[in-house]
Amino acid sequence: MDAAGLDNNGREYSTADEMWREQTGDLNKKTLWYREGVSYWEGVNATVDGVLGGFSDVNEPDISCSDDFLKNLLSERFPSSDVINQPLVALDCGSGIGRVTKNLLIRYFNEVDLLEPVSHFLEAARETLTSGAYANSDMHKAVNFYCVPLQDFTPDVGRYDVIWIQWCIGHLTDDDFITFFKRAKVGLKPGGLFVLKENISKSGFVLDNDDRSITRSDSYFRELFSRCGLHIYKVKDQKGFPDGLFAVKIYALVTEAPKKVHRTRSKTLSNRPRKIM
Repeated sequence: MDAAGLDNNGREYSTADEMWREQTGDLNKKTLWYREGVSYWEGVNATVDGVLGGFSDVNEPDISCSDDFLKNLLSERFPSSDVINQPLVALDCGSGIGRVTKNLLIRYFNEVDLLEPVSHFLEAARETLTSGAYANSDMHKAVNFYCVPLQDFTPDVGRYDVIWIQWCIGHLTDDDFITFFKRAKVGLKPGGLFVLKENISKSGFVLDNDDRSITRSDSYFRELFSRCGLHIYKVKDQKGFPDGLFAVKIYALVTEAPKKVHRTRSKTLSNRPRKIM
């Protein structure tokens, strides 16, 4: 990857490849990269404020924006008649304490599986989502809790309608980003898709030496999507976050190129001068 970037200490890298060679260029370095990333989060409290890095006030606008995006997505991709005959199933990657599952996914999906490498986060999610009202619901429930790193996970074939990946893909190297999506494709049902919600840098990338992650630019992500054989079906910008935070985008990604809609205009209309808006 040719994108230039810098780390959170201000050090500049001429390319992402240069940074990756330095950080994860051999097996020992790569193992350390992932170990330190998990270790960082093991020292964080299993609370909303903890998993959101001290910015618990973004929880509400985050869920609201994702809710609007998901409702439109499901209505287009999974008509209600299909849902009646085929219950919807989602995978929440980097689920943390189950914040997104609890506030969003479990309302739309009949079954949700959670994937999280930090054990005390996952146990907090399990405690919340298998007790009280959640324990008594047969229609909308959390089913499986996988304490597995993203780079090591392979889903069951054809289980998921949506694989939701939020604020965790930055921990993966570019190579593992690509191999993860290629493996995860087998977990999608026909017509299924990925939803990726992530911080976006203005250009190139920003390396965080503390939690061992990178924030990629939109063009960086699009290059990786192409290498994964994925196509952008829909994209939305997050609104309502405090100033000073990274921009955030939500991408809906499909494995087949969306069909192009060809529109024709009548000669009468095409010959009229067009208004500049």
